[in-house]
Amino acid sequence: MSHYTRRHFLEQQAFGLSGLALTWLLGQEASAAPNKPELEPRTFDVKPKRPAHPPQATAMISMFMQGGPSHHDMFDPKPELTKRHLQTYTGDIQYDNAAEASAKLFASPWKFAPRGQCGMELSELVPHLGEIADDITLIRSMHTGVNNHGQSINALNTGNFQSGRPALGTWITYALGSESQNLPAFVVLSDPTGLPVLGVDNWASAWLPSLYQGTVVRPHEPRILNLDPPQSLRGPAQRRFLGYLDKLNREHLERHPGEQDLAARIHSYELAARMQTAAKEALDISGETEATHKLYGIDQDETRDYGTRCLIARRLVERGVRFVQIHTGNQTWDHHGGIEKGLPNVCRKTDQPAAALVKDLKQRGMLDTTLVHWGGEMGRLPVIQNEKNIGRDHNTHGFSMWLAGGGVKAGLAYGATDELGHKAVENVVTHHDYHATLLHLMGIAPEQVTFPRPGTPGSLLDGADGKIVWDILRRGPSA
Repeated sequence: MSHYTRRHFLEQQAFGLSGLALTWLLGQEASAAPNKPELEPRTFDVKPKRPAHPPQATAMISMFMQGGPSHHDMFDPKPELTKRHLQTYTGDIQYDNAAEASAKLFASPWKFAPRGQCGMELSELVPHLGEIADDITLIRSMHTGVNNHGQSINALNTGNFQSGRPALGTWITYALGSESQNLPAFVVLSDPTGLPVLGVDNWASAWLPSLYQGTVVRPHEPRILNLDPPQSLRGPAQRRFLGYLDKLNREHLERHPGEQDLAARIHSYELAARMQTAAKEALDISGETEATHKLYGIDQDETRDYGTRCLIARRLVERGVRFVQIHTGNQTWDHHGGIEKGLPNVCRKTDQPAAALVKDLKQRGMLDTTLVHWGGEMGRLPVIQNEKNIGRDHNTHGFSMWLAGGGVKAGLAYGATDELGHKAVENVVTHHDYHATLLHLMGIAPEQVTFPRPGTPGSLLDGADGKIVWDILRRGPSA
């Protein structure tokens, strides 16, 4: 058979792998053009890479709460806001929706109380988070400063307000590879209600080689389509076919050195074959104990979906996956109106599973090396939006998120917003600071996350002066 009919041959011989491979093969990729000529073509893989310094975290799970969770009502109690409820706010304020804007201050309808031995004040909306207060660092002083959803998502998820850049999980897997060669290094667990704002850009590789982009696992069964070959082609027949296919691929790559798109495709087909066994086992939660199912709320309708995805995230990291991101749906937390009903609903869906993930990792001895993140791209304003159906508008000048495990301190509330919860004023943490801190925790030096292209520094920090937030870390700069 001529090698030059390979494409036609593959079209006729899907062997059940084509659907899975498409999730890897059709991603965005722009091959990087180095600033200086290289004598030999660069090669890329996801084999484990040595970190620049001893890491405190070896894997990360990010629970990305797209839409903007209201810090006023969950994490950041403001007695002064309660005192001035419905009074007119006289300070400078930036509205996203000026047509529905109001200057009337709106105190949280929900009560706050100290939780845990640390006494962290949390809302009654997140009772399960209160159970792990002694295990988390709550940052109350996040700041991106741009009120648009897309731009702020980009800032927190790619390091820059602009679109078309590699995602955080892409950079981390590019720098460190993965401990598992039978599962993707970067896995995305999407929401059954749909993709978040910006869709696939949230896990794109952009100008990095496409083998580093996130692999999406479906929110319903079958979580990976076409994973099994037809019964008649299983076993020796498939092994012979894949062996011959590998031979053709390698010969073709030798004739086209430096073709990273081709190399990524070969890697993806090889991974797809290995995943036939590994992925099915990792995504199957039926073998988990009844107690574990109850811990994550899988026995309840409200928490079943998110609880299942949090449990799958733990199983993936347990099996060597480097980075897992769990997404909520499009604008799930974006309560411009109806916040008194909408916010409790989404908290009930996510609070127990998120806390369960931390508890489960801890009891298995995995929390020390797994960095857990919970947060969205923004918070909300202290004033009323839509007086007929009360909500809160966007606020990226001061908002909250929390971290657990992976080298961060436990039982710590860090930073502060002003007396009304509008702007971060104490120990401000920008998206650049957040990323610099994550990289440090994972043992990554800045030069490990650099992939130049013409006209840009080509890095996660993008030339910004992101500072490591030492105050929230268990080990100081001299450790």
